[in-house]
Amino acid sequence: MAIIYLKSGRSEADKASDDLRIRATVEATLTKIEKEGDAGVRALSLQFDNFERPDFRLSPSEITALMQKVSTRDMDDIKFAQTQIRRFAQAQRATMTDVEIETLPGVILGHKNIPVQSVGCYVPGGKFPMVASAHMSVLTATVAGVPRIVASAPPVNGEPHPAIVAAMHLGGAHEIYVLGGIQAVGAMAIGTQTIEPVHMLVGPGNAFVAEAKRQLYGRVGIDLFAGPTETMIICDDTVDGELCATDLLGQAEHGYNSPACLITNSRKLATETLAEIDRLLKILPTAETASASWRDFGEVILCDSYDEMLAVANEMAYEHVQVMTDRDDWFLTHMQSYGALFLGPRTNVANGDKVIGTNHTLPTKKAGRYTGGLWVGKFLKTHSYQRITTDEAATTIGEYGSRLCMLEGFVGHAEQCNIRLRRYGGRNIPYGTAALPRAED
Repeated sequence: MAIIYLKSGRSEADKASDDLRIRATVEATLTKIEKEGDAGVRALSLQFDNFERPDFRLSPSEITALMQKVSTRDMDDIKFAQTQIRRFAQAQRATMTDVEIETLPGVILGHKNIPVQSVGCYVPGGKFPMVASAHMSVLTATVAGVPRIVASAPPVNGEPHPAIVAAMHLGGAHEIYVLGGIQAVGAMAIGTQTIEPVHMLVGPGNAFVAEAKRQLYGRVGIDLFAGPTETMIICDDTVDGELCATDLLGQAEHGYNSPACLITNSRKLATETLAEIDRLLKILPTAETASASWRDFGEVILCDSYDEMLAVANEMAYEHVQVMTDRDDWFLTHMQSYGALFLGPRTNVANGDKVIGTNHTLPTKKAGRYTGGLWVGKFLKTHSYQRITTDEAATTIGEYGSRLCMLEGFVGHAEQCNIRLRRYGGRNIPYGTAALPRAED
């Protein structure tokens, strides 16, 4: 392969050092929440958000008052986005059916899709109030049928953000809290004197929120590892530098550590894109953030062929992968590791983030190699069940089970089968021995 890095980001060693620092901070913070409960959460809210109130849960009257602050246009836009997201989530839910099958006469096997019973939905609001994240988590959990949905977002300028609260409420949240960061996900997962713990945490967040979810996994379920936004553009000379630069910087503005990568087989396009990025950073209102991300985490990778571009993209497994080439469907067929694909120049990541209907909570840091993004199925647990309805079936399965248990040395297991053979099959099997095959076998 002739792969050339025209621009590279920070070294892996530097990134690892950051991870260690974040890990220690999160561990200490979660320990404080576990030991101190509400008092610890209150102290952390003051420390990190300079915010305090008697009860971090919003009352129904407060929710109503906050929603009245949202303009008619903004409310209509929120409802339009939620309609698109609900429509797609409902279509996804319809694909997940319960199953029951008779595998042998008298042997019934099945599974049921049961909603998680409680979920905590985190909605980021640090540099930018992520209204859309409320749709993606709360609304999708509602479509899945989760009976208790807790939502939390940090204060913005010292107050609950009206549009975020509106999106949470319209999406179906049963409890809404004004808490941010580690203290929010920690309180929802661990529980306090006033916050009942949930069974699952979902939603994107900064590196500290992502690490908190990682450390809490096992105590609760999580949707996926959703750290800082990653954007990759795979393109050839069918597009121009302005389009590529706009789409890269449009996601780099998320935070100071949002990776953005261009993969192309056109040196001319790569050069044009780099020049356009320099130009746009002089006029972009969020240039302070976007320029830091591009400086430290931006990459431009030049490949010889489409096969090389595909191989690099699958290895990097980025969260958002935007494909703008003369063979977009070929990439759709062959891409294996990513969060979500955005195909063609008419499509862009911002549409997916806000309104088009797919979920924007997606895997980062190569997690796309083993999981997809948040969707209605993440809130559903598939549980199997078994039933034997005839003596003949109990005898057939019991005989095989008895012998297979003894093959592994599990005598007590074998006796679970043997007692049924004695009761339902009339078999005289000495205690602690395996069932012998019947003559007809």
